[in-house]
Amino acid sequence: MYNFYSTCLDILLCDDTESKFNQLRYLYHHYDEYTFDKTTIISIPVPGRPVYPKLISPLDVPKRKIHTKDGLASLYHALIHIEFNAINLALDACYRFQEMPKEFSLDWLNVAYEELSHFILLDKHLNTLGYQYGDFEAHNGLWDMVHKTEHDPLIRMALVPRVLEARGVDAIPDIINKLSKVNDYVGINILNIIAEDEIKHVQIGNKWYQQLCKLNSLDPMVTFFNLLEKYEAPKIRGAFNRHGRIKAGFSEYELDLLLQRTQNE
Repeated sequence: MYNFYSTCLDILLCDDTESKFNQLRYLYHHYDEYTFDKTTIISIPVPGRPVYPKLISPLDVPKRKIHTKDGLASLYHALIHIEFNAINLALDACYRFQEMPKEFSLDWLNVAYEELSHFILLDKHLNTLGYQYGDFEAHNGLWDMVHKTEHDPLIRMALVPRVLEARGVDAIPDIINKLSKVNDYVGINILNIIAEDEIKHVQIGNKWYQQLCKLNSLDPMVTFFNLLEKYEAPKIRGAFNRHGRIKAGFSEYELDLLLQRTQNE
């Protein structure tokens, strides 16, 4: 039998997109055939990825207007790149935090598989515009925080699902609104699917964050705000998708404090 954690690492480090996705599909459908014996854990500064897209600084990524063909395609390309990183992000959680219960790994395996489905939906739509993944430049900002939080599952759950992925929950309604102005109804349907799944993903992060805080006798809200400062997490900007965040496990009180924090920055 193959080892679940070693397999997650192999998929995580795989550079070939087709092979990476096929291995993930097999693992998702056959995880009960794998052992969950602990393995050596290594740091991963950069996960496996194809040669393209070329990675540049987030500040250097060109801004394009959505009403142009290039602009619309670049928007989808950016979303696809986020989904690709999210696949790696979820696989890293599966592999890295082997001290966590098996349920934790299976939760994040499910997330990885759903992120793959998002990638495929967006990629097919991008293809209809005459483009493919790799045609535009991209940045690797999402992975930077993954790397910074690799030593502690509590910190990872606090600062990746509850910050980075929650920002996606905030952003999708605005993106859908922009797509409606260019009558891209296929794209809107895809984003509606992704929106519901992303809420579930943040909810999973919230669930494990709350459990880890309870296990360590920590106040979840105080700890979260302290970690935001200590690890210089990306700024949390309004306007929040309050409905989506509440479904994902945030409280009204916490959202009020977050909003107050953004206004004081």
